[in-house]
Amino acid sequence: MEKLYDVYMLASGRNGTLYIGVTNDLARRVWEQKNRTAEGFTKKHDVHLVVWFETYGDINDAIAREKQLKGWNRAWEIRLIEEHNAGWNDLYEKING
Repeated sequence: MEKLYDVYMLASGRNGTLYIGVTNDLARRVWEQKNRTAEGFTKKHDVHLVVWFETYGDINDAIAREKQLKGWNRAWEIRLIEEHNAGWNDLYEKING
């Protein structure tokens, strides 16, 4: 079975605080953020809405994309979200199928 990796953006709300990360289990990771089980930035800033993600088959590609996005300015990040999710809807249900 091929292992998949997701690069994702979480938000506190529309145009709110953003968090960019990479994981090999997006559903679990977002569940942790929503249930505030993980200490750190997302818990401190109440960032738990998954508003964008991309899936990769290679961890190195996923990490490279994460680093690229973290180097972007905020306007570019917002544009990427709105190109794929104009309403800033929480994609958690989509992830869980």
